Amino acid sequence: MTQSDYRLRITFTQHLNKYKMRNIELSEKVKELRVKKGMSQELLAEESGLSLRTIQRIESGQSEPRGDTLKRIASTLQVTPDDIIDWTQMEDKSFLSALNMSSLAFILFPLLGIMIPLIMWIFKKDKIVGLRNLIREIINFQITWSIITILTYIMFIGVTYYRFLKAGDISMSLIINPAIKYITFCILYFYNLIFIIINTIRIKEDKEARYYPKLLFIKQ
Repeated sequence: MTQSDYRLRITFTQHLNKYKMRNIELSEKVKELRVKKGMSQELLAEESGLSLRTIQRIESGQSEPRGDTLKRIASTLQVTPDDIIDWTQMEDKSFLSALNMSSLAFILFPLLGIMIPLIMWIFKKDKIVGLRNLIREIINFQITWSIITILTYIMFIGVTYYRFLKAGDISMSLIINPAIKYITFCILYFYNLIFIIINTIRIKEDKEARYYPKLLFIKQ
């Protein structure tokens, strides 16, 4: 067996185990809802129009309810399909990557790099594996970066104002060289951009995103 075949086998095994675990969790949820309604497997099968074997396979974790089957079970148990499916967290690296890339909105306006990821997180909260850790990294970093950027801007204004007061004269020569300001802000924006790109790559490689520096505004 070659090394690539071995890695492929390990990856397949990991995905298979995650799929089995998801089915087990779903089966427990269906069983829990059924018991709360005081229904037997036979009654659930009868009222949902499904076979007893189907209900048994779902509750034993051998299969996952989808489409019409899911709708029938949810309707019979008087819940929504989301009440069953969303009880477990799913893996979705494409959404995690999109969430991470959404912080690029900081280029248009610093606060957008915080607000857009937050809005995306609200719609998928507690539904995707790793989402909580990612949004915490993004928000802590973007808030820290925004504070540093704003303080830098204030510093330039403060230094210019101080030089005017010191000289007792309003002269264009006292204004800080614009090139220094442009270079400073370019470095700040480039730093943010590079971290977003790096972490998007890390997410696609199934690694956790890491942003530095960051103040811990959100700890949990």
